[in-house]
Amino acid sequence: MTPLLPTPDSWAWTTLGEIADVVGGVTKDAKKQSDPNLPLVPYLRVANVQRGRLDLTTVTEIRVPEATAERLQLLPGDVLLNEGGDRDKLGRGWVWDGEIPNCIHQNHVFRARVIDGILDPRLLAWFANECAQTWFETNGKQTTNLASLSLSRIKELPLPIPPLAEQQRIVTILNDRLVEVDAAISALTQANGRVGRYLEAVVARELDHIESVELGTILAEKLINGRSVPTRDDGFPVLRLTAMASGYLDLCERKGGDWTEREARPHLVKRGDFFVSRGNGSLSLVGRGALLMDEPDPVAFPDTMIRIRANRERIDSEFLRIVWQSYLVRQQIEGAARTTAGIYKINQSILEGIRIPLPPLEKQAQIVATIQEAEALVGTIGGAATVSISRCRDLRRRLFGEAFRGRLTQPEVGDEPAEGLLDRIRLERAAEAMPRNRTKRGVSRTRIKKISFPADAGGVVSAGGQESLFEQGEVSS
Repeated sequence: MTPLLPTPDSWAWTTLGEIADVVGGVTKDAKKQSDPNLPLVPYLRVANVQRGRLDLTTVTEIRVPEATAERLQLLPGDVLLNEGGDRDKLGRGWVWDGEIPNCIHQNHVFRARVIDGILDPRLLAWFANECAQTWFETNGKQTTNLASLSLSRIKELPLPIPPLAEQQRIVTILNDRLVEVDAAISALTQANGRVGRYLEAVVARELDHIESVELGTILAEKLINGRSVPTRDDGFPVLRLTAMASGYLDLCERKGGDWTEREARPHLVKRGDFFVSRGNGSLSLVGRGALLMDEPDPVAFPDTMIRIRANRERIDSEFLRIVWQSYLVRQQIEGAARTTAGIYKINQSILEGIRIPLPPLEKQAQIVATIQEAEALVGTIGGAATVSISRCRDLRRRLFGEAFRGRLTQPEVGDEPAEGLLDRIRLERAAEAMPRNRTKRGVSRTRIKKISFPADAGGVVSAGGQESLFEQGEVSS
């Protein structure tokens, strides 16, 4: 095992499997869901287990045998860590606090139950979330679309163990400072949201009481979808869907396609073209639009986009962009979108029926000028808030880095070195594994009531009142 960070001498490194009981969750069996004799219990999925928090807004239920429900029932202090999903979801999680009675977890979520309180569950979760992401990404197994981590592998996660007293000092300091940092992030995020709502209000005011027409009546050319082509590094360029991220088409977001320029010609983009995303896993993102403002070099658009070429004598392209991001259009798109296998989709027919507010061109120009002024103001304020949020999150990361390097606290006289804690766990596990009433390596098994460790191991550790096999670091008979 290789430590992931430099830590003080009084700390120790171990693995998750050595200091915690780690188990996978239940796999949903479709046949059992119709059996009324099986208990119906709540269970947590990957979506419920977020980084540093649990999202319990929507918790589903599952029918499982009673023995399974008892075996997997979550207890306060259990740490939940995601087993799979997108690569950035590996290992993210938080501490269960008994929020829902009789709750269990699915097979894509691991449960780690720390043994004998050797590590504060919050420190375990914080370390996995903030300091071990590179380890998770390196050790996760990638399939076609998803990444996953085996039970045996997550048990090998390296963990730093501070002395128990120091753990509590670290938790206290982190809690105090995180309250301040998280409050700042929350306030800035809310400010960003208010700025966004201000822009929406300005757009709604400018478009109020304007008669609308169907998009299909103001097209210069028929709507067309892009084309799907395999990737080829030296092939003719095609845009990625990420080119639409900002509302304006980013021509740098491209890849090589396995096709010729002649094959791509019907799908070449032109200045003033407007593009709409055909599908997305999020309803709020399907049908989002992006305008091409630049004069492009030859590049085509992919099958994930629908191209709109509007009649310039009827509608200004910038006005179309503004209208498309309005609540009026979003409401229509989200109401008409259809979902298949969790993906929301729209098509050309739906788009042609979308109603667009359409004042005269002169009025369009006035509205565009007003909205662009508001966008500039929002961009300035929102940009400052976004930079501040980024700085706060960086401060948060550095805070955890300092905490798990032992730089937020100082060792105190009387702190028991962490290695002694680990030795106790190892000895107790060895005792549990040893067969009863039999000898091992010529030493008879006799229970005693005390565990002691030599002073050169970093002090003396006693576990009074607990049965064990060892005293003064040796087996007594």
